Amino acid sequence: MRMTNARPGGSPITRASMVIAALSTVVEWYDFTLYLYFATVLSRVFFGGGDHSLLATLAGFAISYAMRPLGALVFGVIGDRLGRRHTLLLSMSLMTVAMLVTALLPDYRHMDVIAGYLLLLLRCLMAFSVGGEYTGVVAYLLEGSEKQHRGLVTSLASAASEIGALLAVGVSALTVGLLSREHLDAWGWRIPFFVGAALAGSVWIARSAMQESPDFERQQARGSVPETPVRDTLANHRIAIWRTFAISALGSITYYVGITYVPAFLSSTGTLGESESLTLSTLAAVAVILITPWVGSLSDRVGRKPVLGWLAVLSAALPLAMFTLMAHGTRWQIIVATVVLACVAGGVSAVGAPATAEQFPGEGRLSGLALGVTVATAIFGGVTPFLAELLIRVTGWSAVPGAMIAVIALAVLPVLLTMPETRPRV
Repeated sequence: MRMTNARPGGSPITRASMVIAALSTVVEWYDFTLYLYFATVLSRVFFGGGDHSLLATLAGFAISYAMRPLGALVFGVIGDRLGRRHTLLLSMSLMTVAMLVTALLPDYRHMDVIAGYLLLLLRCLMAFSVGGEYTGVVAYLLEGSEKQHRGLVTSLASAASEIGALLAVGVSALTVGLLSREHLDAWGWRIPFFVGAALAGSVWIARSAMQESPDFERQQARGSVPETPVRDTLANHRIAIWRTFAISALGSITYYVGITYVPAFLSSTGTLGESESLTLSTLAAVAVILITPWVGSLSDRVGRKPVLGWLAVLSAALPLAMFTLMAHGTRWQIIVATVVLACVAGGVSAVGAPATAEQFPGEGRLSGLALGVTVATAIFGGVTPFLAELLIRVTGWSAVPGAMIAVIALAVLPVLLTMPETRPRV
């Protein structure tokens, strides 16, 4: 069954291609959220479980994120020059290899500190390959959807991402719950990574049947494919790069601190055990999956700008209280706080997907997203879980992660309130 949203110079995209593209982000976020959800386990397996092992594990996550902008630029150029389909196939093949080799790594007992370095090397490869993954999918969905439904369709990339996170927390919770700590540290930790490798390989096979983006086909037909997409974007769209950086900064810190860091936060503060924390994160992931398409659809009706503005206000007002509740509240208060933070973060990601992609024309869109979105993600996604954990230990203030989110929200709010509306007029 074919969609009717043909573009000049390109054939219509089948619903199958759109679904495959949307579901592709499942793998990316499965792996990266798995690393954070499994942080306390990996700290024992690869760094010996000493006093600073969790910090070392989170530092490895932060360091690897420095590779994400580089990967985004490389894959962005490939996508802008050769097509969206090429870059999505290549990135998924590298992700499959990275997860499979991670599952086969020797641990700290067999290789001492070298085990931690090998894990870091593979995290860097994963971050490099993931660099162009999310932005490529967002561009593909935006370019293949009908104008009046761009917010809804493009937000599905965020919803699918959270399905990946849900799978990650579900597999993690099941693994931790069924195995003793001894078996978990000896061999059980490998199971989630084998699952991820199988998932990535399956998506690569499905992705090989995807059609090319109609917008890229339009560029080919008109001869407007950019020769130097990065240079052209830097020369002509610097303000757009700054806006996408601001939107992604808010989306990254609300997601990585407000969702994926929460299990480590609950465990390290002694609020809940590993198994309970992961189970609670499953509930948060479900909340995000439900809220994301609603917010995406809302942005189609009222616009990207007002939705982002209100979400920034909520991001400034709520996190301090929510992290305080998670550290000192009752079980029900912890559940409510976790779900509230997850809904805010999911909303920002939902509207942020179309809002960032619409800042750029089709020519050079992936390179523009690479320069704006992934640089912000590297800074406010990769570093912030480590920084949050460090600041809690230094200050003793359990609400520090909430303060971090609030500061970024207040900083980007003026940018969101002054940017032009990008929702297409139908």
